[in-house]
Amino acid sequence: MGKRLWSLVVCLSALALPQGVQGQNSEVGSTEGALFLLLPVGAQGVALGRAMTAVPSSESAFWNPAGLAGMEESRLVVMRGDHLVGEGTALSALMASQPIGVIGVSYQLLDEGEQDLTDIHGNVRGSLSIRSQVGIVSLASQLSDWLDAGFNLKVVKFNLNCRGQCDGGEGIRSTGWAMDVGLQSQPLSSTPLRLGAMLAHMGPDFQVVNAEQADPLPSRVRISAAYNFLTHFVHTDDINLWVRLEVEDRWRDPGEAPSYYVGTELIAGRGDLIYVRSGYVQGEVGQADGMAIGLGLRYERFDLGLAKNLAGSITGESEPVHVSFGIVF
Repeated sequence: MGKRLWSLVVCLSALALPQGVQGQNSEVGSTEGALFLLLPVGAQGVALGRAMTAVPSSESAFWNPAGLAGMEESRLVVMRGDHLVGEGTALSALMASQPIGVIGVSYQLLDEGEQDLTDIHGNVRGSLSIRSQVGIVSLASQLSDWLDAGFNLKVVKFNLNCRGQCDGGEGIRSTGWAMDVGLQSQPLSSTPLRLGAMLAHMGPDFQVVNAEQADPLPSRVRISAAYNFLTHFVHTDDINLWVRLEVEDRWRDPGEAPSYYVGTELIAGRGDLIYVRSGYVQGEVGQADGMAIGLGLRYERFDLGLAKNLAGSITGESEPVHVSFGIVF
Protein backbone atom coordinates (compact mmCIF):
# COMPACT_ATOMS: atom_id res chain seq x y z
CA MET A 1 0.00 0.00 0.00
CA GLY A 2 1.41 3.39 -0.97
CA LYS A 3 2.00 6.30 1.37
CA ARG A 4 -1.04 8.15 0.06
CA LEU A 5 -3.39 5.29 0.91
CA TRP A 6 -1.73 4.82 4.31
CA SER A 7 -2.26 8.52 5.03
CA LEU A 8 -5.96 8.08 4.30
CA VAL A 9 -6.14 5.18 6.77
CA VAL A 10 -4.40 7.32 9.40
CA CYS A 11 -6.94 10.10 8.88
CA LEU A 12 -9.81 7.67 9.38
CA SER A 13 -8.08 6.29 12.45
CA ALA A 14 -7.56 9.77 13.82
CA LEU A 15 -11.32 10.05 13.96
CA ALA A 16 -11.54 6.55 15.42
CA LEU A 17 -14.38 6.17 12.93
CA PRO A 18 -15.22 2.79 11.36
CA GLN A 19 -15.23 3.16 7.59
CA GLY A 20 -18.76 3.73 6.34
CA VAL A 21 -20.16 4.99 9.65
CA GLN A 22 -20.32 8.63 8.68
CA GLY A 23 -23.91 9.65 8.38
CA GLN A 24 -26.21 11.89 6.44
CA ASN A 25 -24.43 14.98 7.76
CA SER A 26 -20.78 14.40 6.91
CA GLU A 27 -19.84 17.75 8.42
CA VAL A 28 -21.11 16.56 11.79
CA GLY A 29 -19.33 13.22 11.54
CA SER A 30 -16.02 14.85 10.58
CA THR A 31 -15.82 16.84 13.85
CA GLU A 32 -16.23 13.95 16.30
CA GLY A 33 -14.15 10.91 17.15
CA ALA A 34 -14.98 7.43 18.45
CA LEU A 35 -18.29 7.36 16.57
CA PHE A 36 -18.51 3.61 17.14
CA LEU A 37 -19.94 4.62 20.55
CA LEU A 38 -23.15 5.57 18.71
CA LEU A 39 -23.78 2.11 17.26
CA PRO A 40 -26.79 0.34 18.86
CA VAL A 41 -26.17 -2.58 21.21
CA GLY A 42 -28.78 -5.24 22.04
CA ALA A 43 -31.90 -6.61 20.35
CA GLN A 44 -34.30 -4.57 22.48
CA GLY A 45 -32.54 -1.29 21.72
CA VAL A 46 -32.44 -1.99 17.98
CA ALA A 47 -36.09 -3.09 17.84
CA LEU A 48 -37.29 -0.02 19.76
CA GLY A 49 -35.54 2.30 17.30
CA ARG A 50 -33.02 3.31 20.02
CA ALA A 51 -35.76 4.86 22.19
CA MET A 52 -34.20 3.38 25.35
CA THR A 53 -33.59 6.32 27.68
CA ALA A 54 -36.83 5.80 29.65
CA VAL A 55 -36.74 1.96 29.53
CA PRO A 56 -35.84 -0.30 32.49
CA SER A 57 -33.82 -3.05 30.83
CA SER A 58 -30.95 -5.49 31.27
CA GLU A 59 -29.43 -3.82 28.17
CA SER A 60 -29.35 -0.41 29.87
CA ALA A 61 -25.61 -0.44 30.54
CA PHE A 62 -25.24 0.45 26.84
CA TRP A 63 -28.07 3.00 26.90
CA ASN A 64 -29.19 4.74 30.12
CA PRO A 65 -27.62 3.10 33.21
CA ALA A 66 -30.55 4.33 35.33
CA GLY A 67 -32.58 1.57 33.64
CA LEU A 68 -30.66 -1.00 35.71
CA ALA A 69 -31.71 0.46 39.07
CA GLY A 70 -34.90 -1.55 39.60
CA MET A 71 -33.43 -4.92 38.66
CA GLU A 72 -34.17 -7.43 41.44
CA GLU A 73 -32.17 -10.41 40.15
CA SER A 74 -28.59 -10.69 38.95
CA ARG A 75 -28.21 -11.43 35.25
CA LEU A 76 -25.70 -12.32 32.59
CA VAL A 77 -26.57 -10.91 29.15
CA VAL A 78 -24.86 -11.70 25.84
CA MET A 79 -25.62 -9.54 22.81
CA ARG A 80 -24.65 -10.17 19.21
CA GLY A 81 -25.42 -7.79 16.37
CA ASP A 82 -23.27 -7.41 13.30
CA HIS A 83 -23.19 -3.99 11.68
CA LEU A 84 -22.26 -3.09 8.14
CA VAL A 85 -18.96 -1.75 9.53
CA GLY A 86 -18.10 -4.91 11.44
CA GLU A 87 -19.05 -7.73 13.77
CA GLY A 88 -20.44 -6.56 17.12
CA THR A 89 -20.41 -8.58 20.35
CA ALA A 90 -21.27 -7.39 23.87
CA LEU A 91 -21.52 -8.90 27.34
CA SER A 92 -22.98 -7.60 30.62
CA ALA A 93 -22.69 -9.13 34.11
CA LEU A 94 -25.23 -7.37 36.36
CA MET A 95 -25.24 -7.95 40.12
CA ALA A 96 -28.37 -6.81 41.97
CA SER A 97 -28.46 -6.19 45.72
CA GLN A 98 -31.66 -4.36 46.56
CA PRO A 99 -32.42 -1.93 48.08
CA ILE A 100 -28.82 -0.79 47.57
CA GLY A 101 -28.86 -1.06 43.78
CA VAL A 102 -27.08 -2.74 40.87
CA ILE A 103 -23.42 -3.00 39.90
CA GLY A 104 -22.60 -3.99 36.33
CA VAL A 105 -19.50 -4.84 34.31
CA SER A 106 -19.87 -4.79 30.52
CA TYR A 107 -17.69 -5.20 27.45
CA GLN A 108 -18.28 -4.40 23.79
CA LEU A 109 -16.16 -5.39 20.77
CA LEU A 110 -16.56 -4.14 17.20
CA ASP A 111 -14.35 -6.16 14.87
CA GLU A 112 -14.05 -4.75 11.37
CA GLY A 113 -12.06 -7.73 10.11
CA GLU A 114 -8.92 -7.69 7.99
CA GLN A 115 -8.00 -6.09 4.69
CA ASP A 116 -5.06 -7.09 2.49
CA LEU A 117 -2.45 -4.50 1.59
CA THR A 118 -1.24 -4.79 -1.99
CA ASP A 119 1.33 -3.04 -4.14
CA ILE A 120 0.72 -1.55 -7.60
CA HIS A 121 1.09 -5.02 -9.14
CA GLY A 122 -1.52 -6.60 -6.88
CA ASN A 123 0.96 -8.50 -4.73
CA VAL A 124 -0.09 -8.86 -1.07
CA ARG A 125 2.36 -7.05 1.20
CA GLY A 126 0.51 -7.31 4.50
CA SER A 127 -2.86 -6.84 6.17
CA LEU A 128 -4.78 -4.31 8.23
CA SER A 129 -7.21 -5.11 11.05
CA ILE A 130 -9.39 -2.62 12.96
CA ARG A 131 -10.99 -3.30 16.35
CA SER A 132 -12.85 -0.95 18.68
CA GLN A 133 -13.50 -1.91 22.31
CA VAL A 134 -15.46 -0.43 25.21
CA GLY A 135 -15.30 -1.55 28.84
CA ILE A 136 -18.01 -0.27 31.21
CA VAL A 137 -18.53 -0.23 34.97
CA SER A 138 -22.15 0.68 35.86
CA LEU A 139 -23.69 1.81 39.15
CA ALA A 140 -27.46 2.27 39.50
CA SER A 141 -29.81 2.80 42.41
CA GLN A 142 -33.40 3.76 43.24
CA LEU A 143 -33.08 7.12 44.98
CA SER A 144 -36.78 7.17 45.86
CA ASP A 145 -40.05 5.51 44.90
CA TRP A 146 -40.25 7.72 41.83
CA LEU A 147 -36.61 8.39 40.84
CA ASP A 148 -33.80 6.09 39.60
CA ALA A 149 -30.24 7.16 38.84
CA GLY A 150 -27.32 5.52 37.06
CA PHE A 151 -23.69 6.16 36.20
CA ASN A 152 -21.30 4.56 33.68
CA LEU A 153 -17.52 4.86 33.63
CA LYS A 154 -16.15 3.69 30.26
CA VAL A 155 -12.72 2.86 28.91
CA VAL A 156 -12.65 3.31 25.13
CA LYS A 157 -9.97 1.66 23.00
CA PHE A 158 -9.25 1.78 19.27
CA ASN A 159 -6.68 -0.47 17.53
CA LEU A 160 -5.55 -0.39 13.93
CA ASN A 161 -2.98 -3.17 13.50
CA CYS A 162 -0.78 -3.70 10.47
CA ARG A 163 1.14 -6.88 9.72
CA GLY A 164 3.69 -7.28 6.97
CA GLN A 165 5.22 -4.41 4.99
CA CYS A 166 3.49 -1.30 6.32
CA ASP A 167 4.56 2.15 5.12
CA GLY A 168 3.13 3.82 8.21
CA GLY A 169 4.50 1.48 10.89
CA GLU A 170 2.85 -1.34 12.81
CA GLY A 171 -0.43 0.50 13.32
CA ILE A 172 -2.25 2.87 15.64
CA ARG A 173 -3.50 2.33 19.18
CA SER A 174 -5.49 4.76 21.27
CA THR A 175 -7.19 4.60 24.67
CA GLY A 176 -9.51 7.13 26.32
CA TRP A 177 -12.32 7.33 28.81
CA ALA A 178 -15.90 8.59 28.97
CA MET A 179 -18.89 8.58 31.31
CA ASP A 180 -22.69 8.51 31.18
CA VAL A 181 -25.07 9.96 33.77
CA GLY A 182 -28.78 9.17 33.60
CA LEU A 183 -32.11 9.47 35.40
CA GLN A 184 -35.45 7.70 35.06
CA SER A 185 -38.63 8.76 36.82
CA GLN A 186 -42.26 7.77 37.24
CA PRO A 187 -43.47 11.02 38.85
CA LEU A 188 -47.10 9.95 39.39
CA SER A 189 -47.65 6.54 40.93
CA SER A 190 -51.19 6.33 39.55
CA THR A 191 -50.19 7.29 35.99
CA PRO A 192 -48.20 4.90 33.71
CA LEU A 193 -45.88 7.68 32.54
CA ARG A 194 -42.11 7.20 32.69
CA LEU A 195 -39.53 9.87 31.91
CA GLY A 196 -35.83 9.56 31.16
CA ALA A 197 -32.89 11.89 30.63
CA MET A 198 -29.14 11.41 30.35
CA LEU A 199 -25.78 12.74 29.24
CA ALA A 200 -23.93 10.16 27.16
CA HIS A 201 -20.25 9.78 26.15
CA MET A 202 -18.95 12.72 28.15
CA GLY A 203 -15.16 12.96 28.42
CA PRO A 204 -11.93 14.43 27.08
CA ASP A 205 -11.03 14.50 23.40
CA PHE A 206 -10.17 11.09 21.95
CA GLN A 207 -6.52 11.30 20.91
CA VAL A 208 -5.17 9.16 18.08
CA VAL A 209 -1.49 9.39 17.07
CA ASN A 210 -0.93 12.82 18.72
CA ALA A 211 -2.77 15.76 20.29
CA GLU A 212 -3.25 17.46 16.91
CA GLN A 213 -5.24 14.43 15.74
CA ALA A 214 -7.64 14.44 18.71
CA ASP A 215 -11.37 14.87 18.24
CA PRO A 216 -14.14 15.42 20.80
CA LEU A 217 -16.19 12.39 21.78
CA PRO A 218 -19.73 12.14 20.34
CA SER A 219 -21.28 13.51 23.55
CA ARG A 220 -25.07 13.46 23.48
CA VAL A 221 -28.08 14.70 25.46
CA ARG A 222 -31.10 12.39 25.46
CA ILE A 223 -34.63 13.12 26.69
CA SER A 224 -37.44 10.57 26.54
CA ALA A 225 -41.01 9.90 27.65
CA ALA A 226 -42.91 6.59 27.75
CA TYR A 227 -46.60 5.93 28.32
CA ASN A 228 -48.65 2.73 28.70
CA PHE A 229 -51.73 3.45 26.56
CA LEU A 230 -53.58 0.19 27.18
CA THR A 231 -54.39 1.13 30.77
CA HIS A 232 -57.26 3.23 29.38
CA PHE A 233 -58.81 0.26 27.55
CA VAL A 234 -57.77 -2.96 29.32
CA HIS A 235 -58.01 -3.23 33.09
CA THR A 236 -55.43 -5.97 33.59
CA ASP A 237 -51.69 -6.22 34.11
CA ASP A 238 -51.44 -9.16 31.69
CA ILE A 239 -51.10 -6.92 28.63
CA ASN A 240 -49.39 -3.55 28.23
CA LEU A 241 -48.56 -1.30 25.29
CA TRP A 242 -45.75 1.17 25.91
CA VAL A 243 -45.10 3.96 23.42
CA ARG A 244 -41.78 5.78 23.80
CA LEU A 245 -40.65 9.06 22.22
CA GLU A 246 -37.08 10.29 22.40
CA VAL A 247 -34.95 13.20 21.21
CA GLU A 248 -31.15 13.06 21.07
CA ASP A 249 -28.86 15.98 20.30
CA ARG A 250 -25.19 16.82 20.45
CA TRP A 251 -23.83 18.28 23.68
CA ARG A 252 -21.67 20.60 21.59
CA ASP A 253 -23.49 22.83 19.08
CA PRO A 254 -27.00 21.56 19.95
CA GLY A 255 -29.83 22.02 17.49
CA GLU A 256 -27.80 21.41 14.31
CA ALA A 257 -28.41 17.68 13.88
CA PRO A 258 -30.93 16.22 16.36
CA SER A 259 -32.13 12.62 16.09
CA TYR A 260 -35.67 11.42 16.82
CA TYR A 261 -36.68 7.94 17.95
CA VAL A 262 -40.05 6.25 18.43
CA GLY A 263 -40.46 2.81 19.98
CA THR A 264 -43.51 0.66 20.79
CA GLU A 265 -43.49 -2.46 22.93
CA LEU A 266 -46.47 -4.79 23.44
CA ILE A 267 -45.93 -6.95 26.55
CA ALA A 268 -48.21 -9.94 27.15
CA GLY A 269 -48.19 -12.29 30.13
CA ARG A 270 -47.37 -12.31 33.81
CA GLY A 271 -44.11 -13.87 34.99
CA ASP A 272 -43.39 -15.48 31.61
CA LEU A 273 -43.65 -12.71 29.03
CA ILE A 274 -43.86 -12.20 25.26
CA TYR A 275 -42.68 -8.93 23.68
CA VAL A 276 -43.57 -7.50 20.27
CA ARG A 277 -41.46 -4.45 19.43
CA SER A 278 -41.15 -1.88 16.70
CA GLY A 279 -39.30 1.40 16.29
CA TYR A 280 -38.53 4.25 13.95
CA VAL A 281 -35.26 6.18 13.61
CA GLN A 282 -34.87 9.60 12.02
CA GLY A 283 -31.59 11.44 11.67
CA GLU A 284 -29.12 9.04 13.36
CA VAL A 285 -25.49 9.24 12.17
CA GLY A 286 -24.70 6.44 9.71
CA GLN A 287 -28.28 5.20 9.70
CA ALA A 288 -30.96 5.61 7.05
CA ASP A 289 -34.30 6.81 8.43
CA GLY A 290 -36.71 3.93 8.82
CA MET A 291 -38.28 1.08 10.75
CA ALA A 292 -37.03 -1.66 13.03
CA ILE A 293 -38.94 -4.65 14.41
CA GLY A 294 -38.29 -7.32 17.02
CA LEU A 295 -39.59 -10.07 19.28
CA GLY A 296 -38.73 -11.04 22.84
CA LEU A 297 -39.44 -13.90 25.22
CA ARG A 298 -38.92 -14.24 28.96
CA TYR A 299 -39.34 -17.79 30.26
CA GLU A 300 -38.43 -18.66 33.85
CA ARG A 301 -34.73 -17.71 34.19
CA PHE A 302 -34.10 -16.98 30.51
CA ASP A 303 -34.53 -13.99 28.17
CA LEU A 304 -34.28 -14.04 24.38
CA GLY A 305 -34.56 -11.08 22.04
CA LEU A 306 -34.42 -10.78 18.24
CA ALA A 307 -34.39 -7.59 16.20
CA LYS A 308 -34.04 -6.47 12.61
CA ASN A 309 -33.28 -2.97 11.36
CA LEU A 310 -35.37 -2.66 8.19
CA ALA A 311 -33.86 0.68 7.20
CA GLY A 312 -30.35 -0.68 6.78
CA SER A 313 -27.76 2.04 6.20
CA ILE A 314 -27.23 4.98 3.93
CA THR A 315 -25.54 2.57 1.48
CA GLY A 316 -28.88 0.81 0.99
CA GLU A 317 -27.60 -2.51 2.36
CA SER A 318 -29.45 -4.41 5.09
CA GLU A 319 -28.09 -5.23 8.54
CA PRO A 320 -28.22 -8.76 9.94
CA VAL A 321 -30.49 -9.83 12.78
CA HIS A 322 -29.48 -8.72 16.29
CA VAL A 323 -29.76 -11.25 19.12
CA SER A 324 -29.72 -10.90 22.92
CA PHE A 325 -29.72 -13.74 25.43
CA GLY A 326 -29.93 -13.33 29.20
CA ILE A 327 -29.96 -15.69 32.17
CA VAL A 328 -30.69 -15.07 35.86
CA PHE A 329 -27.99 -16.31 38.22
